Amino acid sequence: MKTTTKKLKGIWIFLFAMSLSLQAFSQNVLQLTLQESLNYALENNVDAKNAQLETLIAKAQIIERRSEGLPQINATYDITHNVAIPIVFVPNEGGFFQPDVDSDVLPLQFGVNYSSALVVQATQMIFDGSYFVGLKAAKTYKMLTEFDKEKTENDIKESVKKAYFTVLVNARRKELVSANLNRLDTLLKETSAMYEAGFAEKIDVSRIKVQRNNIQTELDKVIAAYDISVELLKLQAGIPLSYQIQLSESLVELNRQEDLNSLIEFEGTRRVEMDQLITNKDLVELDLRFTTSNYIPKIDFFGTYQRNGAAQSPGLIWDRDRWFTGAFIGARVSIPIFDGLLKSSQIQQKRHQLNQLKNQEVFLEENIAIEKFQAKLNLKNSIQALKVQEENRELAMEVFSMSKIKYEEGVGSNLEVVEADSALKEAETNYFSALYDALIAKVDLEKALGLL
Repeated sequence: MKTTTKKLKGIWIFLFAMSLSLQAFSQNVLQLTLQESLNYALENNVDAKNAQLETLIAKAQIIERRSEGLPQINATYDITHNVAIPIVFVPNEGGFFQPDVDSDVLPLQFGVNYSSALVVQATQMIFDGSYFVGLKAAKTYKMLTEFDKEKTENDIKESVKKAYFTVLVNARRKELVSANLNRLDTLLKETSAMYEAGFAEKIDVSRIKVQRNNIQTELDKVIAAYDISVELLKLQAGIPLSYQIQLSESLVELNRQEDLNSLIEFEGTRRVEMDQLITNKDLVELDLRFTTSNYIPKIDFFGTYQRNGAAQSPGLIWDRDRWFTGAFIGARVSIPIFDGLLKSSQIQQKRHQLNQLKNQEVFLEENIAIEKFQAKLNLKNSIQALKVQEENRELAMEVFSMSKIKYEEGVGSNLEVVEADSALKEAETNYFSALYDALIAKVDLEKALGLL
């Protein structure tokens, strides 16, 4: 009885441990739709994180630039021990200072052993033409980082969509190749039985074995491709590689014919690349204004308040009656006169850069129009090719089924079945190639239309 109780207790402990391990495993399995994959990637992809940090850096740069127009206040305190007091030479004309010294100069020491000073300095910008231009440039640069962030997110969406579709295609391909392998296994068993019964030749069995081995090799490659595509999807989406993922959407759900038709008919929306180029052009224009404003004089206010003390011994320097006050205020005008044509050459460079960006703007507009045209045409051709290859696959399946029935009824040859299976394998390969091309063409069109 005790032995039975111990066994039951051991079984319960084992089952409890298994339930915990299964629960822990299930916690690391992510069920992902395409939109969930995109949302996860925008939060966890490294490039997305860095783009977000870049916008925060741009915000801090605005504050940095604004601080230059605020009062600048600094305080210093120092205490000095004059180990060797410097010598100052004065003329001894006519022996006025020391008649008994036969020299035209006298060495004198002006200074004390210890001195200390507390100084507070303040400056305030009154007028600087480049200040407000620089402040506006910092805000414009922040806009550029926002557009860069959007462009980065679009690139991430493109990569994740293509990776997601690749996983779905490989999963479907794995299913069909497995089904093909099962058909050949069944045919091999039937042919082997017919051979043992004397109704088939050994060469018939060998042909099917060769074909079956080829399909097995193909299946191994497809499984490897599927596993690699899953890992690439996790990498693009920023999912930890230790997690397991399962895609909860099918190719049919994500690629309805009516959606594809409306996508082809859509004229498109704004492209972030154009926003980036226009903002870069604005930055160059502001840089040009900034350089030009350096020809304008600058005016600053400054003030200093200080307390100075001195003594012959360190203990006396802290006496209150040894400290004296000094203060002054003023204004400073900085007038640029000649810089060796430095600013003039810089202005010429900015103007040339601005012309370059204007040329790029025209080219980008034309390039976007061509991208839309090409992407729509590619998608139309890919859809048409997919329909043809899908029909070919169905016909190849029909031919294989008829060849198998004829062979089983004794009115067809084993060679016809093997050749029909080879044709089916080729048709399936062409079908999946066309399917992948159509999916990639769809993503490329979404990118060209500004819909990512």
